[in-house]
Order: sequence, then C-alpha cells, then structure tokens
Amino acid sequence: MSKPAPSARSSYPHFLTITTRWMDNDVYGHVNNVVYYSYFDTVVNEYLIRAGVLDFERGATIGLVVETHCNYFAPLVFPQRVDAGLRVTRLGTSSVRYEVGLFREGDDEAAAQGHFVHVYVDRVTRRPVNLPDALRAALEPLCVASNAAAD
Repeated sequence: MSKPAPSARSSYPHFLTITTRWMDNDVYGHVNNVVYYSYFDTVVNEYLIRAGVLDFERGATIGLVVETHCNYFAPLVFPQRVDAGLRVTRLGTSSVRYEVGLFREGDDEAAAQGHFVHVYVDRVTRRPVNLPDALRAALEPLCVASNAAAD
C-alpha cells in the first residue's frame, strides 16, 4: 500500500483554526498522534453544532464513529495554529465519511490528513437510522464529489 500525497488546502470547503496546547506535545517535541483525532472530532462537531444539526444532549439521532484513519506528513508543535479543513466524500443513507486535513498556519499542503466514518443511530436503540433531512442539507455543501451512494 502506497502512502497518499498530502492534500491541498483548496480541496476543503470548511476550516476551523485550532490552537495547539502545551499538553498536546509529547516527549518527542511534537503533537502526539492521538491528539490529531481530537482535532478531527473538533472540526466535525464544531461544524455540526454551528449548523444547528447536533444536539449532543437531547438529539434523537447520534453519530457513532465506526472507522478512523490518519496519515502524517509533517509535525505539528506547540505553540502553533492549525487550520483543520473539512470535507465529506461519502453521504450515505445512514453514514457519512468525513475527511479532515490539518494544515500548519500558512501551509498549502496538509501536515496530516485522514478520515472517520459516522454511522447515525437512534440514541436509545443504537440502531442505524436514515440521516435526518436537516443533517443531510447541512452536509451537502461539504461534499467534494457527487457520491451520495446508499449504504
């Protein structure tokens, strides 16, 4: 399996600036790999909350992460500002594939990029449900290709 090339900043329609914290660095002097996944979660959930489609306390539908992946190209460090780019590459019946690129401030190539897949389920039964119309409408502007295939 060959490693992908870093994505360009221009391939992401939404960005959130995240400031690294002292505690993000590990003993090797760069942001620890597990923190990157926290940045992924942050940009996705910030977008969903601002779009008004995530009520994490009382919403009937919740997204469960069922798959994650990340490729690392260049280190992120404290203190640094990171621009987290967000796009959707698959909008299914009950699932969404989010892709995130993490860019050092001012860089045009991702320092890291990856994805995670949410399956949307009923909060109580934990069984998959169709994406709510409002969620689908909020995610459509993030789609980078017409790949709204069914699950």
